[in-house]
Amino acid sequence: MVVTEKQLQIFQLEFSDPSKPFYCSGDKLCGRVQLRAAQRCRLTRLRLSAAGCARVQYAKGKTRCQGEVDYLKYEEDLQLDELPRDSDGCFLLQPGKTYHFLFGFELPPPGRLVSSYKGKFGSVRYYVRAVMEMPSQHALQCEREFEVEEPLDVNSPDLLAPAAGSKQKKVTCMFIPDGQVSISAQIDRKGFCEGEEISVNAKFENSCSRIVVPKAAIIAKHSYQAGGRTKVLRQKLSAVRGNHIISGMCDMWQGKTIRVPKLKPSLVGCDIIRVDYALMIYIHIPGSEKLILELPLVIGTIPFSGFGSRTSSMSSQAESLSSPSASWASFPSAPPSYSNIHRDLRVDSTRTPLLDDYDGDEEEEGLFMRAPKLHYPPPPAYTEVDAEAVPAQVVQVF
Repeated sequence: MVVTEKQLQIFQLEFSDPSKPFYCSGDKLCGRVQLRAAQRCRLTRLRLSAAGCARVQYAKGKTRCQGEVDYLKYEEDLQLDELPRDSDGCFLLQPGKTYHFLFGFELPPPGRLVSSYKGKFGSVRYYVRAVMEMPSQHALQCEREFEVEEPLDVNSPDLLAPAAGSKQKKVTCMFIPDGQVSISAQIDRKGFCEGEEISVNAKFENSCSRIVVPKAAIIAKHSYQAGGRTKVLRQKLSAVRGNHIISGMCDMWQGKTIRVPKLKPSLVGCDIIRVDYALMIYIHIPGSEKLILELPLVIGTIPFSGFGSRTSSMSSQAESLSSPSASWASFPSAPPSYSNIHRDLRVDSTRTPLLDDYDGDEEEEGLFMRAPKLHYPPPPAYTEVDAEAVPAQVVQVF
């Protein structure tokens, strides 16, 4: 008698804790296989297996690049002794009766698993599969996936260390030198978790004749390796922008923040797939390529505890103040008075148009001019006078 999947009323896998979102190295994964047949069924074996595999597949011209690495292999035969047997030694499932077969196994120790991942050209997938073998017919199977998320602590010393860098670029117009632009930037640490804010200190200088715009963005870089080749995809996740900088001027960011959006943690330890993050600080230059500075980021699962933050920040400030670029890494000062404003700061002048720039595909749509809003100084200080205490004066009109 041939039994098909339609003749099995129930054939499924259940985990003991279905609400658990993910598993880690060393966790025990328990569950049961549930069986109920619509008619009498003969079994020779009920096999359970678990597997975890990283796969990469993409086309490079006419070449198809593929790669595969296993991270979990487990297999066991479930005990069927509670079932009756026929004369051939096969186990019998009675129709309409529900059977439960328990299983449980431990995941490999730390360092041998990598987190689950699903991308455009690859994935890291984990699943448990049950296979029901029957005499003289094809085996039937069912499976259930589970997520693995390896812990990544951002409080490790290397991730608490600050990251800094600087870059400059000479700008030309029709092969004629047109000055240069430069970036110097620093963040207090490299490790962050979802929802945290990255505080950026930076200095932007513009000595070219164009109006430039400083910006920052969190970038994800997905790397896939297969067949001796590497395919890299870059994705901009969130961004902030600063004020326009006219020719001969500079701008400073002191603690400008950018929030880490909802992200999958950095994928490390996988042999063929890697997910890295970076803070890209750049200057948009009309009619020229951007000046880009990237600082490394690691997105973890264990958030920043706050311990040692004061020590690390004070040490980073001391390093900044002792460096040649200490002029931009100082503490914020009080705002200047109106009498101290230099006449050369013409950012708010109605004669200076500003450029609205666009990133990505929008840059092809061109640049648009707009005049800024006028900003007037506040009225002069005054004091209130009691009208009853001041004698009335007669004003003669001629």
